Amino acid sequence: MAGERTVAIHPKAPPKPAVGMACNGCGVCCALTPCPWGRIFFRRRQDACPALEWLEAEGRYACGLVRKPADHLAWLPRRLERPARTVFKRWIAADGGCDCDAVLD
Repeated sequence: MAGERTVAIHPKAPPKPAVGMACNGCGVCCALTPCPWGRIFFRRRQDACPALEWLEAEGRYACGLVRKPADHLAWLPRRLERPARTVFKRWIAADGGCDCDAVLD
């Protein structure tokens, strides 16, 4: 079918929440397409964001740009990680609820 895509998601990832519900770290949004930061920094408009991280101990995905930006942006000085995390978190609207309207089978 046109518009259908398959994305790889960890088998232990939580199910995608409904739009507007709290983010649970399912990873679907970031596996489908990078956020504005991912598009800028990784020059990628589709497919999984390189900063998408699987947190085995927590059984969920997280944004590496929010967690440890200098690990993904070699040019970013470690002393600027805290303010960078704040900016990245705000721009991706972390903790604002799921905004991914992907339909899953």
